[in-house]
Amino acid sequence: MSCIRFNTPAQRAQLRAAAPSMLTPEEAAARHPAPPVTESKIRRLRLLAEHANPKIRESVASSYHTPVDLFERLSRDPDAGVRGCVARNEAAPCDVLRALAHDADETVRGWVAVNFFVPDDVMAGLADDPSATVRSLVSWKAALAERELAG
Repeated sequence: MSCIRFNTPAQRAQLRAAAPSMLTPEEAAARHPAPPVTESKIRRLRLLAEHANPKIRESVASSYHTPVDLFERLSRDPDAGVRGCVARNEAAPCDVLRALAHDADETVRGWVAVNFFVPDDVMAGLADDPSATVRSLVSWKAALAERELAG
């Protein structure tokens, strides 16, 4: 007996008709709204930002609800992974991203380069970065932007 199954055209049509429709991101967000950000949530973020485990601090650096003062502090964290999470967070303030564009770690600078909300002057500086990886990320992002404008 074979484990291969061949569906007839009628069966395939019936399967297509019964398939669930895909939701847009907006429809999914409307059906599953995020809970409101409360003072309690901000207190937890502040507490977790002090945690000894850098992975816990990374979770704070990745949050869109992290307050500006925590972004500033986490951008100076001794762990490059934490700084990288700040660099790729689209909610991070421009001044924090500006500072991280000069980070000693090329991976952190690379995350700054691909962050959608990096100011143009920072991107211009990163285009001359000593790291070939960072320069290539700047070029890649510029090519994406050109394609988006053209199409």
